[in-house]
Amino acid sequence: MSPQMQYRDRGVVLRTIKLGEADRIITIITSGHGKVRAVAKGARRTRSRLAGHVEPLRHVDLQLYRGRGELDIVTGAETLDRWPGLREDLDRLGTAMTLAEAVDQSVHDRGDDPVPYQMLVGALGRLDLASSEMLLPAFLLRLLAHEGTAPLLDECVVGGGCDDTAIVAFDPAQGGVTCETHRRGRPLGPRALGLLRSIIAGQVNSVLDAPRSADTQEAAAVVTSMWEYHMDRRLRSADLLGR
Repeated sequence: MSPQMQYRDRGVVLRTIKLGEADRIITIITSGHGKVRAVAKGARRTRSRLAGHVEPLRHVDLQLYRGRGELDIVTGAETLDRWPGLREDLDRLGTAMTLAEAVDQSVHDRGDDPVPYQMLVGALGRLDLASSEMLLPAFLLRLLAHEGTAPLLDECVVGGGCDDTAIVAFDPAQGGVTCETHRRGRPLGPRALGLLRSIIAGQVNSVLDAPRSADTQEAAAVVTSMWEYHMDRRLRSADLLGR
């Protein structure tokens, strides 16, 4: 193997699929190489040195060999963190799966942007400690903002400047809030609007502590509608859990 074709990176395993009788194809969001798809040979064998390290939602230190095709080859892996707390109940595990799916949907292969990896590691670390009603919508909204599709929340996206009390809805197709006069999209109350504004402003910790309420559910529904509009697909992990 040429040294130039080998590399090492940290990453989170987003998903895996079986390949042949003993191998796996893994999709990883990495710190320095974006989203990578690679073959973990023999990973399904119990005695494999890769077994247990290349499962979904594992934070791993990887050694890889870049092949000529689309798939790299995993030559070594060590678990850095498996976040056992988020596996303790179905809701937290479902949220973790949806976070991983969101990164998989939004990040292109072979990039060099470390932010999605950093965001996912931070979100999974927080989820490992405790559940949060707003963690998923906050993550999705911050990820959309990072990709350059932050919504307009300060004034009506159709008619322009208006008082906050006039804002009554959110239209994902227009990319922002709408007022009573130009009402379109999903209903959006003042408290849910405040939650979204806090997320965009970077005041995420205060939002994550918000208890489940009609306002958090409304804010989450708005973010989900925006995500589905921009990605043109649903988050299947969320659907499975009735979110």
